[in-house]
Amino acid sequence: MPDDLTRLTLTRRPTAAQPLMGLTILAVEDSRFACEALRLLAMRSGARLRRADCLASARRHLAVYRPSVALVDLGLPDGCGLDLIGEIARGTVARPIVLAVSGDAARRGEAMQAGAQGFLEKPVASLGAFQEAILAHLPGEARPAGLRALESGEVRPDTFALKDDLEHAAEGLAAGTLDDGYAAQFVASVARAARDAPLAEAAQRLAATRAEGRCADDARGQLARVVQERLSERRAI
Repeated sequence: MPDDLTRLTLTRRPTAAQPLMGLTILAVEDSRFACEALRLLAMRSGARLRRADCLASARRHLAVYRPSVALVDLGLPDGCGLDLIGEIARGTVARPIVLAVSGDAARRGEAMQAGAQGFLEKPVASLGAFQEAILAHLPGEARPAGLRALESGEVRPDTFALKDDLEHAAEGLAAGTLDDGYAAQFVASVARAARDAPLAEAAQRLAATRAEGRCADDARGQLARVVQERLSERRAI
């Protein structure tokens, strides 16, 4: 009996213009802004995208559905994506292709060791790079026939998703409900995707202060102020 990947590709053949036609991609990603970019990339490639914003949600999804591909962010609010990658790799049922996603290219090695078949560095915006990262691991019958020009375009996510991420960070920093390490990682990832160097620097300052074991109150406050400034700018626009 054919598995889900084979059945999908038999009924909806990929084309040069939409080389991922028929695939379902699970994005395990806490950032709405980053996930919006993945949604646009998947849509333009002919694939469907589902989202899980944490490990618990991803595990529930995988227990019910069988995605063709799983894109797993390594920094999640309830743990490390490496744990999920390992669980998928050790699974006994049909396993999706797993690509780790992180803004830290140095984590490629540990992601591959955990069981990932590939790695995407954030921000993920290039259509060609996105398609090639997935196509490299598909069986021959699931790929488009013939020669295919490498796509050179990039996607631009809706900035409403960026506002949602900033509001989430602002609320968590103000209420103290976000761990400093996770808050720094989350905001740094959002800042890279938005190409906001000052916001990224504020997040990195909090991460460095925490790593050195120093009091993080000032760094946390500074990050909260920069986040609020970005929200004020967006409201003005």
